[in-house]
Amino acid sequence: MNRKIVAAAAAALTGAGLVTAVALTPSASAGQTVTASDQVQSEIVAAMARDLKISPDQARTRLADEQKAAYADSALKTRLGPSYGGSWLDAAGTKLTVAVTDAALEGAVRAAGATPKTVARSAAQLDAAKQSLDAKGTSAPKNVPGWYVDVATNSIVVLAHTGGEAAAKSWATASGVRAEAVRVETSTESPVPLIDVIGGNAYTFGSGRCSIGFSVEGGFVTAGHCGTTGTRTSNPSGTVAGSTFPGNDYAWVRVDAGNTPRGLVNRYPGTVPVAGSQEAAIGASVCRSGSTTGWHCGTIQQKNASVNYPQGTVSGLTRTNACAEPGDSGGSWLAGDQAQGVTSGGSGNCTSGGTFYFQPVSVILSVYGLKLVTSGSNPPSSTTTTPTNTTSNPPTGTWAAGTTYAAGATVTYNGVSYRALQGHTAQAGWEPPNVPALWARA
Repeated sequence: MNRKIVAAAAAALTGAGLVTAVALTPSASAGQTVTASDQVQSEIVAAMARDLKISPDQARTRLADEQKAAYADSALKTRLGPSYGGSWLDAAGTKLTVAVTDAALEGAVRAAGATPKTVARSAAQLDAAKQSLDAKGTSAPKNVPGWYVDVATNSIVVLAHTGGEAAAKSWATASGVRAEAVRVETSTESPVPLIDVIGGNAYTFGSGRCSIGFSVEGGFVTAGHCGTTGTRTSNPSGTVAGSTFPGNDYAWVRVDAGNTPRGLVNRYPGTVPVAGSQEAAIGASVCRSGSTTGWHCGTIQQKNASVNYPQGTVSGLTRTNACAEPGDSGGSWLAGDQAQGVTSGGSGNCTSGGTFYFQPVSVILSVYGLKLVTSGSNPPSSTTTTPTNTTSNPPTGTWAAGTTYAAGATVTYNGVSYRALQGHTAQAGWEPPNVPALWARA
């Protein structure tokens, strides 16, 4: 990444007491040989090269650079505090831009190896504006397929079908969002949950088929539209222990005795180990696995997107261009060997392309108090999200891991007040500034 982040991560960041970036290395589960681990890495690289139309060497470089960028961004998020305006990678994955509302902090961004951009609105303000739209989601015009935070333009983008742009703008401003913060984009998207009613060999429920997301202790996570609480599943056999859709799109299935959850994802063919759930940056590459179309890769385009499905609005999704089709719902999304989320839905297919969405996995784990099953490797982060506080002083405030917070609950963390966006049980690594899907600055 013009190698600035690589050097700064080891020098400037450490000197500033933020975080030391760790180079991306192939992970291996217990008992695996280096050769097996290298094979897994080469399969990921091959899929990225195919779908992103880059060389294998470029794919390896991109993976390593993106990992370093993720750690740099995590550190800056804490360092910049309420002035943080979001971050994104360029199309090549080589340049990390970090937005700030205070020009005096541009130097801190440069010291971390990133490019600063001074903006009018902070990430917290953008999230709050989008939350206003979410609250009015049921009144959104039928020709509005969704909306999302676009940190690169420092605005809220509302999608509208041709001819519906004026109605979309009116709805957004009537929802309490300032007109200058909204951009209306004409879109052909018509997202639907990716359920295939034809029986398949993934996991089935009644006459439907979906895909397993990630193994957790006692079962697996998947999409909420793949079955309501109490629904029985087959192959593997189990029961949906919790499900939310619409609003969110997540569920988890408690499998019956005799089924063994493993920290692996099907790569069609072969498997990829899951080492943790470090969140990747906007612009980072991401690969998806599903029982209909197999393994496909793309890039993360936006986070905190809301989608207006026919069944209702789903918020907090991540927007990508990695294709999926019916039956892929609930399937795994990985950045390298780090779990990112489960397939929700999209508009398009794997022939013509399109726009596709996943539900971040960190939210699912938190809401249900689940623990991700990993491959046994020992990545630099935990199996959840890397804590952003790396100084010798412990964080201050009322937030505490292990505490159950209801939606609307308020806490303080390092001098900043936060409001819970949804009920969940806090875990180490999910500090309020690190999990925007769960917390917003108050």
